[in-house]
Amino acid sequence: MSKTDPSHPRTAVLNVVGLTRRHIGPETPFISSFIARDENRVIDIEPSIPAVTSTMQATFLTGKSPGEHGIVGNMWYDRDYGEHRCWKQSNHLVKGQKLWERLREEDRPDFTCAQVFWWNNMYSSADYQITPRPIYCADGKKVFDIQTWPMGLRSKIKRKLGKFPFPAFWGPAAGIASSRWIAQSAKWFEDKFSPDLNLVYLPHLDYNLQRLGPENPAISLDLREIDEVVNDLVTHLEKRGVRVILLSEYGITQVDRPIHLNRIFREKGWLSWRSELKREVLDLGNCQAFAIPDHQVAHVYVNDASILEEVAETLRQIEGVTSVLDREAQEARGIANERSGDLVVISDERSWFTYYYWKSDRKAPDYARCVDIHRKPGYDPVELFIDPKIKFPKLKIAGKLLRKVLGFRILMNLIPLDASLVKGSHGCIPESREDYPVLIGKFPGVEADELIQATEVHQKLRDFCREEAG
Repeated sequence: MSKTDPSHPRTAVLNVVGLTRRHIGPETPFISSFIARDENRVIDIEPSIPAVTSTMQATFLTGKSPGEHGIVGNMWYDRDYGEHRCWKQSNHLVKGQKLWERLREEDRPDFTCAQVFWWNNMYSSADYQITPRPIYCADGKKVFDIQTWPMGLRSKIKRKLGKFPFPAFWGPAAGIASSRWIAQSAKWFEDKFSPDLNLVYLPHLDYNLQRLGPENPAISLDLREIDEVVNDLVTHLEKRGVRVILLSEYGITQVDRPIHLNRIFREKGWLSWRSELKREVLDLGNCQAFAIPDHQVAHVYVNDASILEEVAETLRQIEGVTSVLDREAQEARGIANERSGDLVVISDERSWFTYYYWKSDRKAPDYARCVDIHRKPGYDPVELFIDPKIKFPKLKIAGKLLRKVLGFRILMNLIPLDASLVKGSHGCIPESREDYPVLIGKFPGVEADELIQATEVHQKLRDFCREEAG
């Protein structure tokens, strides 16, 4: 079979995180020209709740609601363990048949798929997988690395491309280098394996849209940078006969109001915490009620059923909260699941929820000032900043890295505890369709102003992959 056999068209879906109609224009010349091609269309997507990475990707790949596929957020509370779960990567968590599995079943048993940095990537039935995977050493050190399937591809791709620039993927140094590396890895998978479906995650816009906000003029540079990466990758793929779709998960809106749900719960006497080395660590299993915040949506778990209505009423009174969903309302919104909170709280588009629960910063847990996405009981976009109170941050970082090289255990406590630094967020359904995620590709017959639900993206992708190349 030739790589351009029209009976077996091949597809790449480039997930350009944070891309919306608002950002497509002079700073994105290639994406604009891609849209202008004959029969290419921009379709607006009304996001699911919550409009966050893991949830939206699972929805796109299964066509199911969050309540059905079970990914109710990037993080949730495990009631059996009495612990939170943040940014877990196993694909077994995602219930429902995946896009490539449907295509194998309905059309071609030999249909192949590469998952390039999409989340919930590990242990899936995709033929080729690559995902960030640090190594946690017994002496406490963390070594940045990746994991692949087949396993042997890890060393091969690192020899070809060099080490994955993990600090550029998340944290204060997050930037274009990670998306460039991911795009190069997608080209590598294409050249070596020619998968029928190549799912590629390009996160670059996510960083400064949260750091600076979508209204900051400096975002123009980020748009130009990701446009160049998309240009290079699309050009490479199309030369090899691959048809390309551009997709985004959510739009990011300007925010200026962080909401500290757990501090409000603490004032009510509902939180429980342990004192560990003179610092406070939230003890979820003993809390009467607590929140696991995830951008503009929070799952609230109420261990004491007698206060459920009081908790709901407290939430309703908070400025910036627009919805408090009980189980019945969650059913109606398609988010009710054993993992979801007893209450799900949604903010307006200018607000977002922190995980902060301490009264005094002196009592904050040691991980609060570090990039530590798994231990924090909630999402923390402040990890994108270096504490502005540090007078010579580069010197301090260099000193810490030197000590690490010399074999000392170090604490990279460089992150501030000031939520007001964050200027962009997502998770709720934005007021304007200009801030909705988009699906861009060759969709003849689609109206220019078509709007689809997030659950409908799956069928669009299936139809596109099955359609004979024209």
